[in-house]
Amino acid sequence: MSDTVTKAPAAPPAAPPRPTVDVRGPGRWVRRGAWVALLVVLAMLPLYLDTAWLKAGQYMMIGGVGAIGLTLLVGQAGQLSLAHAFFLLVGATGYSVLAGATDDERVFGLGLDPGLSMVGAVLLAALLGLAFAPVAGRLRGIYLGVASLALVFLGLYLGQSAETLTGGTSTGRTPAPFELFGFPFTNGGPEIELLGVPIRQAERTWYLFLVLTAIAFLLARGAIRGRVGRSWRAVRDNEAAATAMGVSVTRVKAGAFAVSSAYAGLAGVMTALWFDILKPDESEYGTYGINVSIAFLAMVIIGGLGSVPGAVVGALIVNGLPQALALYSAEYGWFTETGGGALTPILISSFVYGAAIILVVLFEPGGLAAIGRRITGRLGGGANRRGDSRSSSQEEQS
Repeated sequence: MSDTVTKAPAAPPAAPPRPTVDVRGPGRWVRRGAWVALLVVLAMLPLYLDTAWLKAGQYMMIGGVGAIGLTLLVGQAGQLSLAHAFFLLVGATGYSVLAGATDDERVFGLGLDPGLSMVGAVLLAALLGLAFAPVAGRLRGIYLGVASLALVFLGLYLGQSAETLTGGTSTGRTPAPFELFGFPFTNGGPEIELLGVPIRQAERTWYLFLVLTAIAFLLARGAIRGRVGRSWRAVRDNEAAATAMGVSVTRVKAGAFAVSSAYAGLAGVMTALWFDILKPDESEYGTYGINVSIAFLAMVIIGGLGSVPGAVVGALIVNGLPQALALYSAEYGWFTETGGGALTPILISSFVYGAAIILVVLFEPGGLAAIGRRITGRLGGGANRRGDSRSSSQEEQS
């Protein structure tokens, strides 16, 4: 009797591997092309706009730099802060002192190079943000927001008391004109023409602010896409899980506050150069009070928490709308500038971005950044079909 050997059925041939296709490719190229086109347009605007509109654009770029720093802290690291106005004041004061003349009897100055003074002011703001790390490491949420709010009032008090540094609230102090490698960003120095248009102080300051904004933008995008950004999001999502993965929560929070404070310090230097005066109060020339911190928070909420491009767009709305309405008001008399209870450009703008915050919270928590991702996905030929199902961390890096 012979044994019957049963052979196992042959396995079906393996299916050929599917070709790997980068489904985000078209959308990525659409975004890159849009950014290049936008940069070209911004570089050409000084050739066609008058000084008033250039000043308005510069103020929007100041808001963009500050908003980028805040969205990294609030949206990426999950740390609520209302102290942005304090670090703006630190940056403005640091630059004014470091670059200030040494022979001025009224205020103290070190007479350093303006370029080095800008870097020093940014580093000073970062160090003070790092000094706040012990508080940030123990608090979170609304408690951290309230604790950081105390810095704003402390900064105003110290700024008003230290008149030798800030000039006080009565007269203030004029910051040193900015120059880089001997090239002045004022009406002095060599005369430059571009396509027949003279490049004077307004145009030079525009290009300076544009370069600073672009650098701040690129550094933030690089940080988000790298290891630093992953550690920020890990701490934001779950501190216990981040600790289990070997992430130092205290160090990450401290680093996030330092980076955000550095951005605010740079915005403060730009603010001092834009106003051409430093006054540590909440008046027209101050802009270092709680209202400024709230305005920056509005920028990042409208633009989309954690989104760097969204923060820039939010700054265009919050900082740009009052400037545009003021210019149109002066030209066409649309609004009443004085008088109790009058409708002013600032008041109208407050209503507009206040309503925008409500609409974002109710209907689009992702802010304008989420809307922009959907639009670029459709322009990319529908290739980015995973856009609605991607994780939040992937969306933040796009």
